[in-house]
Amino acid sequence: MLADTALLEAFAAEVAGCTRCVLSETRTQVVFGSGPPDAALMFVGEAPGFHEDKRGVPFVGAAGKLLDKLLAEIGMTRDQVYVVNVLKCRPPGNRDPKVDEIEACQSHLFHQIELIQPTVVATLGNFATKLLSGSPEGITKVHGQEQHVDLGGSSVLLYPIFHPAAALYTPRMLDVLKADFARLPALLGVTGSVTPLPDAAPAAADETTQLGLF
Repeated sequence: MLADTALLEAFAAEVAGCTRCVLSETRTQVVFGSGPPDAALMFVGEAPGFHEDKRGVPFVGAAGKLLDKLLAEIGMTRDQVYVVNVLKCRPPGNRDPKVDEIEACQSHLFHQIELIQPTVVATLGNFATKLLSGSPEGITKVHGQEQHVDLGGSSVLLYPIFHPAAALYTPRMLDVLKADFARLPALLGVTGSVTPLPDAAPAAADETTQLGLF
């Protein structure tokens, strides 16, 4: 673990000075990621927001608080998972990531996966899901459906989930999130997994356009 920690810290220091895209001109700081270097579970979100940009840590705003609650319900904490975003810098006004920004930043994410070697990568929302699955299918169609993919030089279980922010904008999405999160212990092979919640109905098509989260 010490070697992994050193490698990850060295890579974080390297990425901290990244100027590959225009977001480097407006960010406060690079938001590299947080969590143990040997985490079995990695969450991949979209991009840092206002609070993340200020603190340098992903998922520390309202969506991050909900992520903590969802993890607690399956007997896990943030200290057990690694959390990153597709983009390491905040887009102005929290707008959606642009194609060229994703292309400039994606190798950082792939190298993080290579160093951490998680068992399960849970993608939160459309941007992370489409990037790591290599498929144009949106999160509304594929959430809760795991698949084996090759990432960072090894096979991982990719598990698409709605972004926690989706439940902040559409409260009924919380049941969908809880149902998908309830399957994580089993996917990780954790003993004594929680009792799964009843399957929730997928989000209606007219609720799937806001902020690219759906």
